[in-house]
Amino acid sequence: MLMKPEEGSSRAAGALIEDITGWIRHQVKLAGAHGVVLGMSGGLDSSVVAVLCRRALGPTVRGLMLPCRSDPLDEVHARLVAGQFDITAETIDLSGAFDLMVSILPPGEKLAEANIKPRLRMIILYYYANNLGYLVMGSGNKSELMVGYFTKYGDGAVDLLPMGGLYKTEVRQIAEELGIPQEIIDKPPSAGLWQGQTDEGEMGIAYEELDRALMALQGSREHAPGDTVVESVRRMVANTQHKRLPIPIYEP
Repeated sequence: MLMKPEEGSSRAAGALIEDITGWIRHQVKLAGAHGVVLGMSGGLDSSVVAVLCRRALGPTVRGLMLPCRSDPLDEVHARLVAGQFDITAETIDLSGAFDLMVSILPPGEKLAEANIKPRLRMIILYYYANNLGYLVMGSGNKSELMVGYFTKYGDGAVDLLPMGGLYKTEVRQIAEELGIPQEIIDKPPSAGLWQGQTDEGEMGIAYEELDRALMALQGSREHAPGDTVVESVRRMVANTQHKRLPIPIYEP
């Protein structure tokens, strides 16, 4: 765990970075793949994963910016990371495809419509992966996975999750160690589902408090928030269990 910025935390982050890059390299080789493709949203998590993949695999990393009625600043930030760390990247604007999908569907709930965006992105990522013989790299972290804060068969549909065992607060520390631009580290995390949407606003809890509650649920009561918060997070975990389990199969 890297939770506290104590003396030696930089060395701990550096060792973890080396471990993760080795893990990525091993997993890609194990799968017989030639490299990885990932969506670069301009956010913290995808930026960290992109840089780790570049360290692990060299030039066989393809970043895709996939705006879909998105904030233009997201692509600016994604290109900033791609340029700073020499990551091959390109933009495919999915706004037209999204508009067409919405136009042929009956009116629906706001979230149902918004979830079309990550599912469209998933289609493009796997198109590139199939063409290149690559794996699709995910950027979900442990905090999001545990409470089900991802779109099923959207950003949850990936081949590898190098951040899946790290809390959001730990990913932020790794970002600082990697030299991710500060403006990306500091900006409010967002899935880009609609204008002004933020992760913490949608979940109703800040990541630091969420991480402490999740650690409390796993047995670490140090710095745990109040029982009301922990119970609320416990319900979030329980209600999204179906997102983390294999598809149930009826066996006659």
